Amino acid sequence: MQIPTIASLAVPILETERLLLRGHCVADFPQSASMWADPKVIQHILERPLTEEECWSRLLRYVGHWALLGFGYWVIVEKKSGDFVGEAGFADYKREMEPSLGNVPEVGWVLSSYAHGKGFATEAVRAITAWGDAVFQTKTACIIAPGNMASFRVAEKCGYREVLRTTYHSHPIVILSRERETSR
Repeated sequence: MQIPTIASLAVPILETERLLLRGHCVADFPQSASMWADPKVIQHILERPLTEEECWSRLLRYVGHWALLGFGYWVIVEKKSGDFVGEAGFADYKREMEPSLGNVPEVGWVLSSYAHGKGFATEAVRAITAWGDAVFQTKTACIIAPGNMASFRVAEKCGYREVLRTTYHSHPIVILSRERETSR
């Protein structure tokens, strides 16, 4: 019997001018839970703030993505202050929606409300899409709620373009896609 291999738990560290992106650790839980409980943060993402239990499951899901798939979410830290800024990365959530994203990695980002409007999201998403271009042999996609203009601006700056509008869990969403850049 052959034992299947799993991906390494090593999460690559990415750096930008102002940000450090690294893997999650247990010590990140309080900041992550606080962010996901903030109504300003989740207003376009979720129907209600997350409980600590739901945030813990989310943290474990991030780590599980890296362990099983070799990609996942990073913690975003401001280098100057060392402050937790948010989370961004790629996932395969196996979303039950039509059309399905299939095996296309889904990029996502979320920032603590104090970090909104500072360009951190664009900086982080550019770093992770550059990493994704080197790792994935496919395009990537994201889904955004129609009213989330800030995320549309980030997506557009990072090369994502609208593909179609559909629903997910009875809520309208926009699917955007970005072709892999091979000139890096």
